[in-house]
Amino acid sequence: MLWLVVAALAVRQMAVVLRRPPGERLTDLETWIGERGVLHVAGSLYDNDRFTGTPFAGLVLKPLARTAEQSLGVVWTFGSLLLVVALGIVVARALPGPVSRRTSLLAVPVAISLLMLSLPVRNTFYLGQTSIIPVLLVLLACFVVRGERASGLLIGLAAALQPTVLLFVVLFLFTGRRRTAVTGGATFAVCTALAWAAMPQDSWTYWVHHAAGAGLGENPDSLANQSLHGALLRFGLSGPLEVVLFLVLAAVVCWFGLRRAVRYAHDGQLLLAVAVTGCVAVAVSPTAWQHQLLWVLLAVVGRVGKRASDRLMWPAVVVLVLTLPAKMLLPNMAVVFPVRDNVMLIAALGAACVTPFLPRTSPYWREPIPTDYAAPVAARWSRIPLLPFWRRALSRPNLLLELLLIRVVYSAYSKVRLAATAGRDTAEHHGTQIHSLEQWLHIDIEHWVNHAVVKIGWLRGFFDFYYTTFHFIVPLTILGVLYVRRPADYRWVRSSIGFATVLALVGFWLYPLAPPRLMPGLGFIDTVNGVQDFAKPDYGTLTAMTNQYAAMPSLHFGWSLWCGVAIVMLAPKPWMKALGLLHPLFTVSAIIATANHWVLDAVGGATVVALGFGLTYMLSGPRRLRVPAVPAAAKPLDDLPDETPPKQVGDAVGGRA
Repeated sequence: MLWLVVAALAVRQMAVVLRRPPGERLTDLETWIGERGVLHVAGSLYDNDRFTGTPFAGLVLKPLARTAEQSLGVVWTFGSLLLVVALGIVVARALPGPVSRRTSLLAVPVAISLLMLSLPVRNTFYLGQTSIIPVLLVLLACFVVRGERASGLLIGLAAALQPTVLLFVVLFLFTGRRRTAVTGGATFAVCTALAWAAMPQDSWTYWVHHAAGAGLGENPDSLANQSLHGALLRFGLSGPLEVVLFLVLAAVVCWFGLRRAVRYAHDGQLLLAVAVTGCVAVAVSPTAWQHQLLWVLLAVVGRVGKRASDRLMWPAVVVLVLTLPAKMLLPNMAVVFPVRDNVMLIAALGAACVTPFLPRTSPYWREPIPTDYAAPVAARWSRIPLLPFWRRALSRPNLLLELLLIRVVYSAYSKVRLAATAGRDTAEHHGTQIHSLEQWLHIDIEHWVNHAVVKIGWLRGFFDFYYTTFHFIVPLTILGVLYVRRPADYRWVRSSIGFATVLALVGFWLYPLAPPRLMPGLGFIDTVNGVQDFAKPDYGTLTAMTNQYAAMPSLHFGWSLWCGVAIVMLAPKPWMKALGLLHPLFTVSAIIATANHWVLDAVGGATVVALGFGLTYMLSGPRRLRVPAVPAAAKPLDDLPDETPPKQVGDAVGGRA
C-alpha cells in the first residue's frame, strides 16, 4: 500500500509539472539551458543575475544546453524522480540500528513519500533545480561507496555545486576520516580551479563580487532565503553591522552544530550527524533557498524524549514545517510574523544546536518510558469500540504539537471551505428550496425574527457582537480547560469536534447554500455587513475571507452545540451546566436574527455534531475509561488528570470524586 502511495505521488508530481505551460514550468532550468537560456549567451553567466549556481555548475550544464530543448520537461522531471527514489533508499538503509524488520520494510516507501511531499523537493520539481544532487552525493559518500578517496571525491563534487557542503570536510576531519576530508577539499579546489580557468570572469563574479553567490537570484531579504543572512536582512539590519553580526552568529552555529554532529557520528548515528551538518550549512549559507533545505527533513531520524508519548513530537514538527506553507502553520497575526517568516530557519537551527537528541547509549533509546493508557469501558454493543487499539492516554498530549495540528487542521478546513462553491445561481436555487421546505413545515421564522431584532438597537448590537465574537473563543476555551484539567476527556471531545467539522465540509461541497441575507427579493436585512448590492454579478461568491455559501450545515450552531454538550457532560457544578446551555441558545438566535442562516442550517449543524459524537463513540468506545491498576507512587503526578478518581476517569463528570 505504501508503494502504491509512492507511485501515486510520483505520477501526480510529474503531472503537476508537465501540465503547466512551457513558460511556467522548470523556470530556473529554462533560464539556464533553455533555447534563450543564459548558458546559450556568449557573455557572462551572471550578467542578469538569473543564474545562481557556481561556475562549476555552469561548466557542467553547458553540454546539456544543445539538446535540452527537445526533451527538457519529461527527461528532467523523470530524472529528478529517480534521484528522489535513490535518496529515499539511501536514507532508509542508513537508519541507525538496531532496526526492526517492520521498520526496515516500511522505511523506504515512507522516506520516498516524505521526500516527495516536502516543500524543497516540490520546489525543486517546479523550478527544475539541481539541489537534490549535492544531498545525494553526500549520502552516497557516507553510506554507499567504499574507500575514503571515493567518498572524498563525491564530497568535493557536491561542494563544487553547493559550496557550504564543504562543512562535511570538517565533519570527516574530526571523525577520523582525514583522507576523505583531504580528498574532498582537493576535489573541490580542482573543480573550482577548472571552472576558473574555463570561465575566469564568471568565477570572479561569483566568488569575489557576489561573495560565493550572495545576491544572485531573488533579493536576499526575501522570504525564500531561509538563512541567518536573510533573517537579519528581514529584521531591518544592513551594511557592515549586518555582515559582522551574520559572521559572528554563523561562527557560533558552526561551533555548536559541528561539535554535536561529531558527537552523534561517534555515537553511531551518522545519518543524524549528516543531517545536523546539513542544517548548519543551511543556516550559515549567505542564501539558502527553499529547494536547498532538504537537510532539515533528514533530521527526523533523531530520537528525542524519554517518554514514548513524546517520541513522535520532533518528527511531526519537522514534517509539518517541511511539507506545509508557513501560513498554514501559524495564524495571520503580526506578533508571530518573525516566527512564521523564518520557520524553516528555526527548524534548521533547532536541529543543529538545540534539539536534545538521545545517544544510543541512553537507556531510553530502545525502551522509553511507556505511556499510561486507559482501558475502555465495555459498551452496550459488543463490537464497540471498532478500533480497540485506539486507546486514550491518560497524560496530556504535547502542547506544541497539539497547537500545530489544530492550526493545520483549521487551515485545511478554511481552504476546503473556500473551494466548496458551485456558483451564485446554484446557491440561490438551494436557498429557494430550503425556504420552500421551511414554509411547508411552518418554521420559516427568519424574516420575522430578523426584522423584529432590527427595530431594537441594543438587541441587534448584542446579536451582531455575539455572532462575530464567540464562534471561536468558546470552543478554544473549552479545549484549553480540558487540556489542563481533564486530558483523557480532552482527547475524546477533540476527536468529536474534528469528526463534526469534516462532515460539515462534506455538506459545503455537496450543497452550497445562499443564506437569507444573500437571497434577493426576500427582504432580509444583513445586520452584520450592512445593505448589500445584489446588482453585482459576482456578489456572494468566494471572497478573500470566507465562502459566503458555506451555510449548510451551520458550524456556528454546530460548534456552539458541541460546547453545550461538553459543558453539560463535564462541568462539576449545576450552574455551570446551565450556563453552558445558554451558548447554543444565544448562537441559534444570533444566526437567525442576523440573517446568516436558515433554521434548517441549525438542524444540519446539530446533525453533524451528533454524528461526530457517534463516530467517536463507535471507534474509541464510551467516554468512561478504566485507569490501569498501577500503584500511584509509580506514576508521575503530571500523568494523572486532575480531579480524576482512581478507578474510572468518567466518574468525575459530576464533580470531585
